[in-house]
Amino acid sequence: MIDTHCHLHDKQYDDDREQAVARAREAGLSAMLTVGCDIEDSRRAIDVARRFSLAASAGIHPHEAKDAPGDIAEVFAPLLEDRTVVAIGETGLDYYYDHSPREVQARVLRDQIRLARERSLPLIFHHRDAFDDFVSVLRDEFDPKTMRGVVHCFTGDAAQARTFVDEFGLKLGIGGVVTFPKAQALREAVRDAGIASIVLETDCPYLAPVPKRGQRNEPAFLPYTAAKVAEIFAVELEELVAATSRNACALFGI
Repeated sequence: MIDTHCHLHDKQYDDDREQAVARAREAGLSAMLTVGCDIEDSRRAIDVARRFSLAASAGIHPHEAKDAPGDIAEVFAPLLEDRTVVAIGETGLDYYYDHSPREVQARVLRDQIRLARERSLPLIFHHRDAFDDFVSVLRDEFDPKTMRGVVHCFTGDAAQARTFVDEFGLKLGIGGVVTFPKAQALREAVRDAGIASIVLETDCPYLAPVPKRGQRNEPAFLPYTAAKVAEIFAVELEELVAATSRNACALFGI
């Protein structure tokens, strides 16, 4: 089982990071990708990945786009040389909070897509309340014939899922929200997208699944999400884990 999106370098794990990693491995996780959200955060992700044999990504989240360097490729260059780095992101558009001006979010997103294309690295996308503009940027910048990526923490409907999967060949990162009682539309979208389009994630320390909802999330809770997704597809848990792990390996090489 692979957690394709976590934040184990977050300060919430400073007191028990080693134990959290151990709990994850005891729960059956074979790999975890800890995801960077700005330059310093990406450096922390890489440091933790080195120490605990994880994978890492380097990215600038749309919330942090306002503080992005002018030349992202130059600043990212030393980060991308680290052997733990398997992806660029998370990057995208977030119009729910608008912590960064929208035009700045778009510029930083485009720059990271271009860098991923140059470096032949997959992308980890974040989008919230920005579907039309996000898709417009993808149509301009993302080449589905040569590039790979995932829409992390996907919570959209079936039509959005089909756009991401059919038009762009993206994977959908499915986390704890799929277990929430009111998430029926998401469950229908997951079923419609198909197992071949799904990877599992926690987005920890956020969005713990039922029955851990309200607690600090961690990779050891991923089996609860996996069980719900297996239920959606009416398959055995082992089959779901094998399929999503293959998808994650093809996407990130982990």
